[in-house]
Amino acid sequence: MLARFFRHLWSAYWQARRVIPVAACSRITEAIGRAEQGHAGEICFVVEASLTPRQLLRQTSARERAVEVFAQMHVWDTAHNSGVLIYLLLADRAVEIVADRGLHPRGDTCWSEAAEHIRQACRAGDAAAGCIDAIVAVGDFLRREFPADGPNPDELPNSVRKL
Repeated sequence: MLARFFRHLWSAYWQARRVIPVAACSRITEAIGRAEQGHAGEICFVVEASLTPRQLLRQTSARERAVEVFAQMHVWDTAHNSGVLIYLLLADRAVEIVADRGLHPRGDTCWSEAAEHIRQACRAGDAAAGCIDAIVAVGDFLRREFPADGPNPDELPNSVRKL
């Protein structure tokens, strides 16, 4: 627990910019826009450098934090209950994908494969490429399993959010 505390203490906001620089954020935002075509789902992408000391004292896991962010970002508040959050917690080197109740049971395999794309790319030093691959995989899954019936309004911002 002490090692995790110091790892989070030394992981500053600027670290998110190092892992996902501005140019990569633009590419990820464009990938989300393309991936959201042809289905009724919404994709939200959040990068967080570290947890607060209070969250660490409560022993908040990356998964628990992702669920909190899912609620805070209103990913659950889509017309078809079809929001997907891709969440990176840099200090823990964790990737979590949280899907709304309209998608969750059907996409478990897709979520784990998409998260693995990101993990492998991060290990290879190209986090942005892994994030884009994961976004494409989620978009393909949503097109297969949740096709749009008519116009598909963009309910959530496509931009990368850094906490």
